[in-house]
Amino acid sequence: LPLITNRFDLTILSLHKYKYYAFNQRSKKGALCQKSAFKYPPTDLPEMPPCNFQPEEYKGMSKERMMEIRKLNCNPMTMKVTSYKKPVFVHQGFMQWLWDVDGRRYLDLFAGVATVSVGHCHPKVTAAAEHQLRRLWHTTNIYVYPTLHEYCEKLASHLPDPLKVVYLTNSGSEFFATMGLTSNAAYKYPIANGLGCTNTMCPDVFRGPWGGSHCRDSPVQTIRDCSCAKGQCMAHDQYIGQLKETFVTSVPSRIAAFFGEPIQGVGGAVQYPKNYLKETYKLVRERGGVCIADEVQTGFGRTGTHFWGFQGHDVIPDMVTMAKGIGNGFPMGAVVTTPEIAASFTKGVHFNTFGGNPVACAIASSVLDTIKEDGAQQISLNVGTYLMTQMAELRDKYEIIGDVRGKGLQIGVEMVKDKASRDPLAPEAIAEIFEDIRDMGVLIGKGGVYGQTFRIKPPMCITMEDADYFLAVFNKAIHNYMEKR
Repeated sequence: LPLITNRFDLTILSLHKYKYYAFNQRSKKGALCQKSAFKYPPTDLPEMPPCNFQPEEYKGMSKERMMEIRKLNCNPMTMKVTSYKKPVFVHQGFMQWLWDVDGRRYLDLFAGVATVSVGHCHPKVTAAAEHQLRRLWHTTNIYVYPTLHEYCEKLASHLPDPLKVVYLTNSGSEFFATMGLTSNAAYKYPIANGLGCTNTMCPDVFRGPWGGSHCRDSPVQTIRDCSCAKGQCMAHDQYIGQLKETFVTSVPSRIAAFFGEPIQGVGGAVQYPKNYLKETYKLVRERGGVCIADEVQTGFGRTGTHFWGFQGHDVIPDMVTMAKGIGNGFPMGAVVTTPEIAASFTKGVHFNTFGGNPVACAIASSVLDTIKEDGAQQISLNVGTYLMTQMAELRDKYEIIGDVRGKGLQIGVEMVKDKASRDPLAPEAIAEIFEDIRDMGVLIGKGGVYGQTFRIKPPMCITMEDADYFLAVFNKAIHNYMEKR
């Protein structure tokens, strides 16, 4: 039975299809935009917002030695994923700030890939970790210890019924054990492997064949015109029709599961047309499948309007997978499901030595408390909405900013060659702007099929002052590139 997924990092087998739909099926309406009239340079950069934290002086090995070790002794992928031509040698962090080995301070707007939820080395979370480290590190689930049960109950209380059974892991990757749960729970067949995995086309209302200016749940809409009547989304109808066609022509009558992010993360903060996910869940369940929400990057208040991304789509999944922000950077992941599905785990043997260890549970419990006490979800809503609306003004000024999208502090800024074609901006140009932003003291991420989307996913403790500084930096970096072009 097939697994249907819309998760970017599972779509390697069908990138050629995505390219076809993204770039060869142009919308016949609304793709054109007037050339930017923005000619004058931005004002000088303001001072970086202050920070009252004093980092320790770095006294470790040289940068050259670190790079030698990275090449000789570390996983080769560490060289491949190094984002910058001139690497950032990070030494210490506090809240939304990072310091390199030379003592330079950076405003971190990527949060270790949307992982540092409440802030680097947040004092409350650090205190909880230190307290637990003095009591008990490890024992495994063959014994009963309080922190596991306290945390499972607390996490379950943040989810709607019937999602009340928690399975703890050490990372997001491990939650693919949910595929085993899916198999045991409903089908008595092996879950589909890569050869049987069907990847649906991404219903991107900016880059896809259909979309307009009222199609997504975001403070900022795409610049494409919209011919939809009030209360109706034609893009939704078209993409759902495409999905139905996939079900009819490409997969058997029964489906194992649908695995999807409420907002795509690595894919570039791509959002679906309104009600798309709700209709997709309905179609999957009609075919006997379970619906899995991947909340690794959208969970824990990051979207601002809701604690979980799926809540913004008015759906309740059968399983929720989560990691990254769950532990504020401490390795941890979780799957939450229904009692009925969880019961199927007793049919097999599965054991996780480190999953739900006392230290991880103490840290994750403190993260939940801190999100509430610090108002992190409200910060995500307020600062994120402000950032997106201001970035939309820059989009209207610069021809190479094609789209600004997202919710809360899950933001994507897609760069294009020009607004008429929507072709991705060249990798060399992306790298030049990316490096310039870093040189001005701000760290962001990249994503999208061609790495053409800047990803802004900071710790949920940033301020409006931080946002203004980034906006000034981004404005200047784009202007610098346009001046050279």
